[in-house]
Amino acid sequence: MVPARLVCLLAVAAFITGCGSSSNSSPSTPSPTPTPSPAPTSSATVNIPTNARTLGASAYVPNPVTVSQGAVVMWSNSDSTTHDVVADGGAFDSGRMNQNGTFSFTFAQKGTFTYHCSIHPTMIGTVVVQ
Repeated sequence: MVPARLVCLLAVAAFITGCGSSSNSSPSTPSPTPTPSPAPTSSATVNIPTNARTLGASAYVPNPVTVSQGAVVMWSNSDSTTHDVVADGGAFDSGRMNQNGTFSFTFAQKGTFTYHCSIHPTMIGTVVVQ
């Protein structure tokens, strides 16, 4: 027969071991959910807002704009100042757009297209074609 004292010691050891392992665990921290990229669209309008020449990368809204391959992007000048939209790689050039002027371009190829206003070179934008 097993002595009662030994049974008590084994029971206490089992209890301490079981409690010790759960008290050392730390609560799990949820991982952040990544912000999804905007879904590409079949057409988009980019606005040139008032005082755009002072806005840099915020001079074209939205910026960047994400579209599907074959999409048409239209730029609309809401500013009272003349602007243009010129692709850095030469793919498009709107010419001068006065207030309320517009320019459209169809993006037949996938890729990232950067552009600027040649009148106000700090105005920059990007079209992402997926």
